[in-house]
Amino acid sequence: MAKMTIRDVDVKGKKCLVRCDFNVPMVDGVITDDTRIVGALPTVRYLLDHGAKVILCSHMGKPHNIFTEGFGLNKKEKKAVEALPESEQAAAKAEYIAKALKNDPKKFTLKPVADKLAEHFPGKVTFATDLVGEDAHKKVAALKDGEIVLLENTRFDAGEEKNSEELCRKLADFCDIYVNDAFGTAHRAHATTAGIVQYGFAPVAVSGFLIEKELKFLGNAVENPVRPFVAILGGAKVADKLNVIDNLLNKCDTLIIGGGMAYTFAKAAGGTVGDSLLEMDYLDYANKMKEKAAAKGVKLLLPVDNVVADAFSNDANTQVVPAGQIPDGWEGLDIGPETAKLFADAVKTAKTVVWNGPMGCFEMPNFAAGTKAVAAALAETDAVTIIGGGDSAAAVNQLGYGDKMTHISTGGGASLEFLEGKELPGVAAANDK
Repeated sequence: MAKMTIRDVDVKGKKCLVRCDFNVPMVDGVITDDTRIVGALPTVRYLLDHGAKVILCSHMGKPHNIFTEGFGLNKKEKKAVEALPESEQAAAKAEYIAKALKNDPKKFTLKPVADKLAEHFPGKVTFATDLVGEDAHKKVAALKDGEIVLLENTRFDAGEEKNSEELCRKLADFCDIYVNDAFGTAHRAHATTAGIVQYGFAPVAVSGFLIEKELKFLGNAVENPVRPFVAILGGAKVADKLNVIDNLLNKCDTLIIGGGMAYTFAKAAGGTVGDSLLEMDYLDYANKMKEKAAAKGVKLLLPVDNVVADAFSNDANTQVVPAGQIPDGWEGLDIGPETAKLFADAVKTAKTVVWNGPMGCFEMPNFAAGTKAVAAALAETDAVTIIGGGDSAAAVNQLGYGDKMTHISTGGGASLEFLEGKELPGVAAANDK
């Protein structure tokens, strides 16, 4: 079902609460990559140009819920406290709380994002130092048409991740129209991603341009691809992609499996994998997927050789061995040169390619060749190339091929669940056309 977007509603003079994904990397309060901010600009600019009052909200990292009275410790802190003698636990807990109250507002604030937005929209951006508190109410009330207020980190309030009805009600009081433009969090049923609509507090709910773009490329690729359709899956574990593999075998013409999970397939075929990453619980699953591919007429490509090392280190000794013939004391860290050629050749004739997950430990230069070869092949093809976010998106950008791809998804977890065939709460919440 097609979803309504900001084009489908009259936003002039309306207060629009826009859920963005401003979870950008920062070092000492300085944004090191503003890609996610830039991705939201078309939606924000459209709303401003059409006379809306724009209220932006987003999470940032994993802070303590410091806006919540009596907030608790995180799992690591709780474990540390519980390991202490009972007589020392109260003091240790108080120390952790004091530290959070001092550090979290600085480390996880969205103020640097507000400053970055002000560079794009000079004189139009203000920052609220809370989420639904006194400062937020004051600044939202003062908003004029064509102006922006950015609310403080949604995760400072425990109600965000708990999908609190109370928080949703307070947020809804700010807006006439709810806009979700955060595909990266669309798979989470949180207050600002879905709850505000699910509870009935925001009857007018639409998507922004970023989500619209994600649905266009990922949706068409999976449901209506130009064939041949090649899907490439990498990453560490079969367990992470069980449903993705199963779903794509119903959709694609060729399925390529690389990365750490390929060693489970090699072991299932009777091979030896040394000290490579291995999921013994999924050997039967691997064989069943091979059988399903054969039954569906899907070409399933697995590594034929691997680059192996005698330690998990960029400086380790390496050698290239046939797949399924990795000796004891060695572990596979990349696909080998013959596999890289095999995978690249499969891409050359494709018309649609979806890629999620690197081919090896690309963060180490000596084990990046496989991922680089696949990225280079995608850069040279005339196919529609869609990179499914997460590590594969990072790899493509780091290797300098980002501008050669048709679409790079902004949501690793969300794109993965979409490829599984799951309904994303943040997408489902938008009104149908």
